[in-house]
This record gives sequence, C-alpha cells and structure tokens, in this order.
Amino acid sequence: MRRLSLLVAAAGLMMSVAAVAADQPAGFWATPTIAGYGKIHYLPNAAYKPVADQTYKIVFSLTQGAKSPDQVNPSLDHVARTVNLYVAAGVPLDHLKFVAVAAGAATPLVLNDAQYRAAYGIPNPNLPLIAKLRAAGVDVAVCGQAVAEHQFQYGWVDPHVTLSLSALTTITTLEHQGYGLMQM
Repeated sequence: MRRLSLLVAAAGLMMSVAAVAADQPAGFWATPTIAGYGKIHYLPNAAYKPVADQTYKIVFSLTQGAKSPDQVNPSLDHVARTVNLYVAAGVPLDHLKFVAVAAGAATPLVLNDAQYRAAYGIPNPNLPLIAKLRAAGVDVAVCGQAVAEHQFQYGWVDPHVTLSLSALTTITTLEHQGYGLMQM
C-alpha cells in the first residue's frame, strides 16, 4: 500500500512539472551565444548581474561524468550556460577569461572521436560543444594525470583540448592569477 501511494505521489509530481514546463512560452529558454547548449532564461532585472565593462576570470573544475556516453557532459554544458549568462548580461566575449579543466569522471569527454567510438561505440557528443566553447574563447583543458589514470594515451585527446600537467596545478596556478574557482 505504501509503495502504491509513493507511486501515485511521484506521478502527480511529474505531471505538475510537465504542466509548468508546458506553460512556458516559446522562447522562454535561449542559447544566445553558445547555440544549442547551456540554455538560460534571462532575467533583466535580477540582482547580482555581471557588469559589462569588467573582465571575469573563472576556472571551472569539471569532475562529474555524463549519465550515459551518448549525452553531453552536464558540467561542460554548464560552462556554456555561464558564457550565455554573461554575454546576455552585456559582457563582451573578450572580457571572459574562462578555462574548463576536466578530470576524474569527466575525463572521457575530451577523447577524440575515434577513441570515443572505440570506447563507447558512438561519436563523442561533447566535441561540437568543445568547438563552440573554443570559438567563444573558452580554453577546454584536461588533467594529464587523469588521462594517465584512465589509461588513455595522450594522443587520444582531441586536438582542440589543452593537455595540462594536472587539474591541481592548473586550478591553483589560475587562482594565483586571480581566477575564481567554480566546481562542477
């Protein structure tokens, strides 16, 4: 009986979420800079908006893997969301100094397409996003120690990804240079 009531409650919650999503008008979510990734709903009168004439330096520590190999890594998608939010607030791309460094469970997102196909049987879904982030000036890097720990060869890393000594040294070096750390 308890299980049935839990199932009924869960179904009701899912229907409520679906009803709220259905009420959102077309164009509610946008991807203004990194097209197709990092969707945002911009709030022009929100508090704590970035200031357009300042430069923002952020190092993103990407350590979570995707739920399945056919999905874009959600932490990488959040980097795109961050770009979209700052640009939507009026900050020019050249005022964004962003570095995203993958390590731990996020390491496979940097594999070139051939190696990703060999490991997972599908093309790497992260590579189109990495290309768009690079075009927007975001440096996507990988921890060289994590590459070794995953028993990947360094030549398997996509050429659009920066191979760093380690996430530890990348993050601390960039923090020493004034970057804020955002853990994902």
